[in-house]
Amino acid sequence: MLMVLIIFAINIVYVTFFTVRMILTLKGYRYIAAGVSMIEIVIYVVGLGLVLDNLNEIQNLVAYAVGYGCGVIIGTKIEEKMALGYITVNVITADEDKLLPKLLRDQGYGVTDWSANGMEGNRSALQILTPRKYELKLYTTIKELDPKAFIISYEPKAIHGGFWVRSIKRGNLFK
Repeated sequence: MLMVLIIFAINIVYVTFFTVRMILTLKGYRYIAAGVSMIEIVIYVVGLGLVLDNLNEIQNLVAYAVGYGCGVIIGTKIEEKMALGYITVNVITADEDKLLPKLLRDQGYGVTDWSANGMEGNRSALQILTPRKYELKLYTTIKELDPKAFIISYEPKAIHGGFWVRSIKRGNLFK
């Protein structure tokens, strides 16, 4: 029974490291990802060795598989807490008096707004750039100010220029 718990725990740790490393790689943190991968591979070899040495015990394979699944869940939860990178949020609102963009700018968000035409008339379109760690706060703010706002978000691959990028480099954002 102890072997089952050890294999389970090792695989959770291994797959958690694997998931975090993959996300770090995709976000461009290649050197941190390389460091994580060195720890990850040592854990992987130890865990796989334990399973291969005890292939006749089905519970070890089950522990390995369940640990793998749990590691994916834990790894993605850790990534959510790390909230690396930025998101771009597009908002369509019936707020034509431009109150929403001003309030968001006052809170430190980078907002570009323009007039738009929708199926039900004139609209205001906003494009908002924010660090991912402020994503949920941004959604809450928008919904409080305009519960009927249409919101869609995506992750930009590259960001260049504008006051907002300069503010990030100076560390002045959201202070």
